Amino acid sequence: MCSDRNTENSASPRSPRAAAGPDEGPITAHIRGLTSTRDRILRLRQPKTKAMATTRTGRLMALRDEAGAGGMLTSGSILSSSTASLSESINEYRRIQGRTYTQKVDYYAPNDEKQNEALDINHWWSLLFLGDKLFLSPLGNNVQRVLDVGTGTGIWAIDFADEHPSAEVIGVDVSPIQPTWTPPNCKFQIDDIEKPWTWPEGHFDYIRVSNLEGCVADWSEFYEQAFKALRPGGYIEIKEHDIELKSQAGPLPDDHILKSWPRSLLKAAGILGKTGLQCRDHGIAKSLGAAGFSDVVEQKFPVPIGGWASEPRLKEAGLGCLTFLDQSLEGFGMFLLKEVLGWEVSEVLVSTAEYRKAIRDSKLQPYMDLHIVYARKPEEAEA
Repeated sequence: MCSDRNTENSASPRSPRAAAGPDEGPITAHIRGLTSTRDRILRLRQPKTKAMATTRTGRLMALRDEAGAGGMLTSGSILSSSTASLSESINEYRRIQGRTYTQKVDYYAPNDEKQNEALDINHWWSLLFLGDKLFLSPLGNNVQRVLDVGTGTGIWAIDFADEHPSAEVIGVDVSPIQPTWTPPNCKFQIDDIEKPWTWPEGHFDYIRVSNLEGCVADWSEFYEQAFKALRPGGYIEIKEHDIELKSQAGPLPDDHILKSWPRSLLKAAGILGKTGLQCRDHGIAKSLGAAGFSDVVEQKFPVPIGGWASEPRLKEAGLGCLTFLDQSLEGFGMFLLKEVLGWEVSEVLVSTAEYRKAIRDSKLQPYMDLHIVYARKPEEAEA
């Protein structure tokens, strides 16, 4: 059963919030909420936290640079796949306008070095924004088996494995872009999570899902499979953002590029049979409840895009988020807009440039809604 513990615009799941003033936008209200005792402590820790986050990202990017192409996963080094094996074609990439994409033809993101660096930046700003938290679920101290779905470069899985040396961490993705040099308790598998899962029932203590909007056709089936794979009492946590950015300066007209460009991406995803809307209208929480999860908790955080926020941590996180978007837009657009919707290359480049200009406009004060939802699989006695 879903609880109605829905906390919007909060600095953390447990920090008290001061009431927003009548003229405050969501980002301003978020900054005002940082005056809680707990967040003042986080501010005092900020130099350490920032260094830790930078070191983590820098370390993994350095490992990937040292490893080169030979240090990435290959068909000879992947683990036995838990779902349908992709080993036959994992190193055969599609090429679109100079970018490389996985052989999974309905997946929109590139898997080249430019996009991999963007994924690491995305992890860095998110970690900074959340006060150096890798997760929000109340996991306790006895986490033994962890699954990171859509692991990307593997940076989150590596960080979690470092901080929980007694846990076995498995990261899964459709692209072999993870380093082979990892902590001994962290491993990667090349899997298509839309296929039937073959992990044993009740195998994992924690399942983490991140940035898979527009990648999954049937979220209900996905959550049902995750439910089976979790042990009773285990947690699932989903982290997604709404791709339609907003402006703290006021409502945007429907034809504004910050609204029209995402609409085009969503239209393309729909043609591929995917949805990018599950984070809206409590969709994630509703799906988790329908799958059998209990104690569903929703968090919604407004994330500034760019350096316009006054609070130093949010300013830096916003600049990181801007960098992630800037480095990702063209790759997303070339696949979804050109390959799926049939736009000309020039149209994609012009619209991308217009979008870039908008997210850099400090007068607009653009921001996006980051949704983090976690839930628990009931104990057998609760069933």
